[in-house]
Amino acid sequence: MNKTIQALTIAGFDSGGGAGMQADLKTFQERFVFGTSVLTALPIQNTQGVKAVYDISTAAIIDQLNVIQEDFSIDAVKTGMLFTEEIIRCVAQFLQIADFGPLVIDPVMIAKGGHALLKEDAVQALIELLLPLAEIITPNIPEAEAISKMTITSQEDMAAAGKLIQSLGAKNVVVKGGHHLADKESSDMLLLSSGKIEWLTAERIDTKNTHGTGCTFSACITAELAKGKSVEEAVRIGKAFIQAAITDGIDVGKGNGPTNHWAYRKVKINAEK
Repeated sequence: MNKTIQALTIAGFDSGGGAGMQADLKTFQERFVFGTSVLTALPIQNTQGVKAVYDISTAAIIDQLNVIQEDFSIDAVKTGMLFTEEIIRCVAQFLQIADFGPLVIDPVMIAKGGHALLKEDAVQALIELLLPLAEIITPNIPEAEAISKMTITSQEDMAAAGKLIQSLGAKNVVVKGGHHLADKESSDMLLLSSGKIEWLTAERIDTKNTHGTGCTFSACITAELAKGKSVEEAVRIGKAFIQAAITDGIDVGKGNGPTNHWAYRKVKINAEK
């Protein structure tokens, strides 16, 4: 029997199922990867926003990491919402010694509705402790601005910010361009460890149902790395996956709805007909 590919998400919770740990596990499953999870925080949220955030103790997080390490063979790992400096510190210390494969960091900072998902004093801890462990980091423009400490208003700025972030330790950097709302297309910048820059561009879809896009994109990249794909190939599949998930939308909830996690499978099935 062939080994089952396994991935781990270290992330927060989403009661509405569109983002966080739930989005990650759905994406892993769609990419034929068995998903495991470690809960870092408990946001009370739905499509209309985050109502509150409850802390998970670092002791509970370490216990979760330990039971995963004891029983599973993890091929790649991603982090999402980490919330506090203490959580970042304990996760970084664990990942320094754990054999969990390549690390993808989705530096979750602010929810769609504006609620902080990473405390201000934790940003520097993420930069200093976690970023040097990353195979890939996938910030959106506001997150890239917070990490690089520069303003981003153009593709040239995205490339410059990517290089600054790479200089802080991340091997590969994706700066997502979805927040450039004036553009008719959404262009993401991929800066590879070799220094090569590639642009991944897709049509911008007019929809409010984009909850969980960052989680889903980074989870797909994680799944592909777990299967042994190159960084470039993993990011390209991630881009195609999230584009399909936004384009072939679903309508649930009363606010900013989630993306469609099974849409890419439909695209592949239709292409094979």
